[in-house]
Amino acid sequence: MFKQKNLSPKQLAALTALLLATLIALSIYLLFSNTKWSITYFIVSFIGIYFLMDQILEYFIYRKIKLIYKLISQTKASKREEAYQKYVLPQKGIDDVREDVEAWAAQKTKEIQDLQSNEAFRKEFLQNLSHEIKTPIFAIQGYLELLGDGAMDDPITGTKFVQQAQSNVQRLVQLLSDVDAITNLEINKDPILKQAFVIQDIISEAVNNLSVKWIKKNIQFQFKKGSESSISVFADKNKIYQVIVNILSNAAKYGKIDGQITASVYKMEDQKILIEISDDGIGIAEEHLPRLFERFYRTDDARAREIGGTGLGLAICKHIIEAHGETIHVRSKVSVGTTFGFTLASKA
Repeated sequence: MFKQKNLSPKQLAALTALLLATLIALSIYLLFSNTKWSITYFIVSFIGIYFLMDQILEYFIYRKIKLIYKLISQTKASKREEAYQKYVLPQKGIDDVREDVEAWAAQKTKEIQDLQSNEAFRKEFLQNLSHEIKTPIFAIQGYLELLGDGAMDDPITGTKFVQQAQSNVQRLVQLLSDVDAITNLEINKDPILKQAFVIQDIISEAVNNLSVKWIKKNIQFQFKKGSESSISVFADKNKIYQVIVNILSNAAKYGKIDGQITASVYKMEDQKILIEISDDGIGIAEEHLPRLFERFYRTDDARAREIGGTGLGLAICKHIIEAHGETIHVRSKVSVGTTFGFTLASKA
């Protein structure tokens, strides 16, 4: 009749009344050996104790529990919540209520942890952003001061300083553009517009536009054998082009002279396409891999700044791929090379 773990208030009152009424009836029978009196006392005791216990539990325990539920809700109860507190809650056992409160407490604990994590991330982001902005601004300021102090009188030196200032202005513009791009992705201001296209065509287009920058290193590009055949994907063409450009640019920046960049395209299960871009460059130490897609994270600050870039390229790639509901990963070994891969949905 009763479940030991989840007794409702009425079940608990009935059980208590049954036990006490039985004890009273047995006592009356033992004292007077009168069955009729024992049954009468049992019925009267059971009814009286049941209603008494029911009222005690309702007014002194479950009213307090209802207040706890109102506190958990933290808002004025809706009609549904009022109905829940009136009809459903009284049927719950104490253990059920405890589990509900523990679940609520766990949820609040997680929310607090998330807020603390976000706050730490925000502070780190602002600190990094401030540092990244100050670097080109101070450089521009220094070149302008030199030009104002007489460097303009020497055409060669003046031209060099102007070019350096322009380069830092371009770096600052690119940094702000990348920050704006990430922000728009996070708030869904720049929606994903999917269409079907051949992924090899986009890779080839990106290679053609970037290859002029690879001439000094004599870097060559190729599709891995078996990946030349056209495979269509369903994604945002412009944003995937941006991802491929960022990955190819990194491959060239950290690639070796006379190096090789290889693109691979694989059909996977669940209508997924895996795209991988590999280089045979300097590679990345294993301890850096888990944080590689964080904003402004650099494996070697000095070298990265010398090579160029805002430190946001891979973070943008991660945001774009995740906005598609897909995943991006990296494999690397020092002095062997690096492979970036991501998945896309195949043509619908």
